[in-house]
Amino acid sequence: MQTAPVDRTTVADGEERVRIHGALDARTVGAIGPVLQAVAAGHPHQVTVDFDEVSLLDSCGVAAIVSLWKRIKAQGGSVVIVRAHGQPLMVLKLLKLERVLGAG
Repeated sequence: MQTAPVDRTTVADGEERVRIHGALDARTVGAIGPVLQAVAAGHPHQVTVDFDEVSLLDSCGVAAIVSLWKRIKAQGGSVVIVRAHGQPLMVLKLLKLERVLGAG
């Protein structure tokens, strides 16, 4: 049995942590996207997305993260990516998203 590509944890009132496993790409965004939407629907003031186990990030994955960021920002909250490395970090830097999302 395969593990879920994403875990969601409420850290404290108004704080959420999302940990993504494996690729965040066109193949997996269908499973990960609804979790990110549910996180935004909870109106948290802070969302931390842990990229430590993200091995691949493509344009679909970027779109999912940017969509989450836009929704949370519109609600007055913030999103930060932590522990990004390798190809996902390179993509975030190439798109200059590490400035907005604090990736690294």
